[in-house]
Amino acid sequence: MLRITEVEFLKSAIKKTEYIDSLYSEIAFAGRSNVGKSSLINVLLGRKNIAKISSTPGKTRLINFFRIKFKIPEKNQSGYFYIVDLPGYGFARVSKMERNKWQTMIDTYFNNRLNLRGIILLVDIRHPADVKDRIMLQFLREKQIPFQVVATKADKIASTRRKKILKELATDLDLEKDKILAFSALERSGVSEILNWINNIIL
Repeated sequence: MLRITEVEFLKSAIKKTEYIDSLYSEIAFAGRSNVGKSSLINVLLGRKNIAKISSTPGKTRLINFFRIKFKIPEKNQSGYFYIVDLPGYGFARVSKMERNKWQTMIDTYFNNRLNLRGIILLVDIRHPADVKDRIMLQFLREKQIPFQVVATKADKIASTRRKKILKELATDLDLEKDKILAFSALERSGVSEILNWINNIIL
């Protein structure tokens, strides 16, 4: 299985001219504000605070680039890829102008990253499917960008109910059942499945 051996924060960006050069495969993380994106990235990378966690939804409005070194011991293989933390969408406490800036920033990113291999889209397992998540999925399908949906905060739901709720979310989002995974930062559950997906996408 793919193992993360080194993590380096490279830079934050807003405009295309501020992006890093596309040397390696790139995986981006997207989702609504306060969905637990930073927590997932920190757990996935095995770092406590590489992705900044904010208690204020919508506070992070930059595109953050990380360079990841990985190893696959059983194949004696190693290499690099990028993880990109996209600013959360759906925040309610900002102006229409701010939301339009976010839309422009995201559109520019998707339209200019030639090495973008896939998107991990986060949804909150505690809530019904949101219209903004459906819009994002429609966009990814139209762009033919591979994606994996991850339902965060699974520890907030009794383990006996998770399978049922995942099935309901998959139906509401028009997903095949293997396109949605449960994740808990507290339990560290779902990590191997996400890493396996990344492994299959970047190699």
